[in-house]
This record gives sequence, structure tokens and C-alpha cells, in this order.
Amino acid sequence: MPAAKVPHVRGSIPGPKAKAIIEKDERYLVTATKASPIAVESAQGSVVTDVDGNTLLDFASGVAVLNVGHCHPKVVRAVQEQAEKMFHFAGTDYYYQSQADLAERLANSMPGDGEKKVFFSNSGTEAVEAAFKAARYHDPSRKMNLAFIGAFHGRSMGALSLTASKKVQRERYQPMVPGTVHMPYANCYRCPYHLEYPSCDIWCARIMKEVYFDTILPPAETSAVFMEPMQGEGGYVVPPKEFVQIIAKDAKAEGIIFVDDDVQAGMGRTGRMWGIEHFDVVPDIICSAKALASGVPMGATIMRRELDFGVQAAHSNTFGGNCLGCASALATLDVLKEEKLIEAAEKKGKWMLQRLREIQEKCECIGDVRGLGMMTVAEFVEDRVTKKPAVKMRNIIEHIALQKGLILISCGRSGIRFIPPLNIEQSLLETGFDIFEESVLEAEH
Repeated sequence: MPAAKVPHVRGSIPGPKAKAIIEKDERYLVTATKASPIAVESAQGSVVTDVDGNTLLDFASGVAVLNVGHCHPKVVRAVQEQAEKMFHFAGTDYYYQSQADLAERLANSMPGDGEKKVFFSNSGTEAVEAAFKAARYHDPSRKMNLAFIGAFHGRSMGALSLTASKKVQRERYQPMVPGTVHMPYANCYRCPYHLEYPSCDIWCARIMKEVYFDTILPPAETSAVFMEPMQGEGGYVVPPKEFVQIIAKDAKAEGIIFVDDDVQAGMGRTGRMWGIEHFDVVPDIICSAKALASGVPMGATIMRRELDFGVQAAHSNTFGGNCLGCASALATLDVLKEEKLIEAAEKKGKWMLQRLREIQEKCECIGDVRGLGMMTVAEFVEDRVTKKPAVKMRNIIEHIALQKGLILISCGRSGIRFIPPLNIEQSLLETGFDIFEESVLEAEH
């Protein structure tokens, strides 16, 4: 960690050097998803230094990518050593040890009996696309898929057909890949059926079998159900355990493949290796990426052996399982195990939720707090009775926090997510939440 005080802000953010970078970026880069005016120069652990010399506390982790922190020494060494030997040798066409070793470790991490196989790619979107294709290839007579309102599975046309998080992600791209049906996700804070848990009898799950299968989603024609065990971009929505279990059980009974999109919730983030493990459900396919290789582009689709394409060239790519990514991912898995970071995520996550509830008691604009492990959110509302999303308030709080040296990132319509590195020091974790509380109180008054 830098010797300087953390966080330490010398002036307003962005500073002069950052403004110059932002100006060039906006001139030459296509509009994407820039969320904050931070121009980074270096990072270590949970601390980021920007180009103007400000040291910032990172509660975004590169959007849930840096679970073991920025530039973990073991990961850095692994990448350096690999780079000195070989950058790339097309792992889909040739063989090397690190790719086989990583596939073995990921296959063995997947819940459930039986053998597993792995397809490597470059991102979460590609991991979902591979799952989409594997399910279709397994039984080409099944041409429909089920996903959920609020879901985010990626932005390529196949993954985007499953995504239903925000209008801007889909508008002007219609038509999507045909055959995708969406159901409401189990959001107990904003129940789409205006029911209450548990007296609702988990209608949001039972409706798949009792209504959808009899109307618009013939089960014999349905290939797969795609589900995030905890919705990410859609607002860090944590469903009741029964919701996931009922969907998985009813899908399995009809021969429908259950795809677990653990791109954001996986790799220890929720206090389990895979987020789906909180629900005692065994998926047919797991999609992983983000934190898998600590910032080196890497995606993985882990599946039951029976779902393997089994025919060369039915699916492939160029950079999936690249040498640098495999080295980084293997080192990341080592760090998670050796430093007991998954256990740490569970413990620190409980502290984070309790701290958020304490802040909620003081701040009327916080309507709900929720999460699993170190994947938590505070949702802002204009009124706790109507629950109208307080988007402007959320944005103001993010800005105030940044000026105090805390990096935050939004999700859903009016949420702020808290996803610091799993190995963040407890003192820095407490500092970050103190800054957040100060920012909310300042915004309210």
C-alpha cells in the first residue's frame, strides 16, 4: 500500500491531467459506459492513484474484476514469468500445460457429480454465448430460451437477447435472436406481483410451470434457462432460496438446461466459490469471467461433460485460454485458497451489510440494503412508502464520495454497489463506509 494517507484528495476530481485525458478519450473513443471521471495511473491492493496524484479507495474493483486486489504480487509474478516464455499459442488449436491445469481446476470447482468440461473465451458475454450454443447444439430441436427481467448476460446479439436490464442496452438493436422469453425475477423489495414473502408461496417461480409452460414457453421446445444467482447490473437483487430451487427443479423435470451466469457473483465474491452454491442448486452450465484472471481478459464456460460439442470446429475462437490469462487465473485461484479470501468475503460481507443497515437507520433516502458476501447494495428512494427510485440522489452521493476519495459504482435504477477487493484491510473497509455515510448525510442536507 502507498505510504500516503488513504484516501487523499489534493483538489477536485477530475484534476487538470485527468481532464486532458478525458478530453482525448471523448474525442477518439466510441461512446461506451464511462461511469466516473477517474483517470488512473497506478493501483495496488484496494488503493488507486490517479494521474493528478490523488489516492483513492476502490470500492468498485474494476466492476467486480479484482477480487484479489490490484496487482497482487503472486498474480503479477505469474504473468511476468509467462510473458517471458510465451504470450500466445492459440489454445483452441494447440496444447499447453497451463490451459489443461486451469480447465481441471475449474471443472473440479463446479458443484455436482460427474465429469465436467470447460470452454475458454475472453469475457462474460462470450462465456454466455458459448452456453447458449452448447445448449442449442445439445438438442437442436429445442429453439427457445428463458431469461429474467433485470438480467444482464452481455451485449453481443445472442447474449443481448437474454439481457433485460435497461432499455438503452436493447433499443435500436431489434430484432433479437428469436425464441427468447423473459419472466420477472424474484425481487422481494419490488415484487412485480405485489405479493409478500413468504405468504406469496414463491409465485414468481411457480408461474414458469403453471403459466409459461402452458402458454408461451412450450417446455419440449425450450433449450435452457439462464439465471444469475444474484442479479448484478439489474440491481444486486437477491432472490429467495426457494425461487432458484423451484426454477431449477421444474426445468430439470422437462429436460431444460439450467445455466448459471456467475460472471459477477463467482470467484468467491459472495462468500462461496460460485454464487449458485448459496441456493443448493446444481447447474448444468456455469458461466464465469470478470474476476477469473484478475484483469487479464478471460471467460470460461464450465459444463457437464455430456454437453460438450463433441465435434471439432462446432465452436471455437482465437484468444480463449490464452497463455497470459491462464497464468493469471491459476495464480488468482491460488491466492483465493491460500489467503482464505472466500471465507473472508463471507465474514466481511456480514459486517458490510450490518454497517449499511446502521447507515440506513440514519438516512431516509436509503430504501433497502441487501447482498451476499462482499456483493452488496444500497438502493435509494425518494420515499420509503412509494419506493420511487431516487436516481438524482444516488448520482449526487457518488459524486460527493469521489471528491472525498471513495470510488463507487451504481447498479439497477438507483443503487450503489459495494464490491471492494476481498482482501481489503478492515481499516480501509471501515474508512470507506464512513465516507459513504458522510456523503449520504451531506446529500440529504
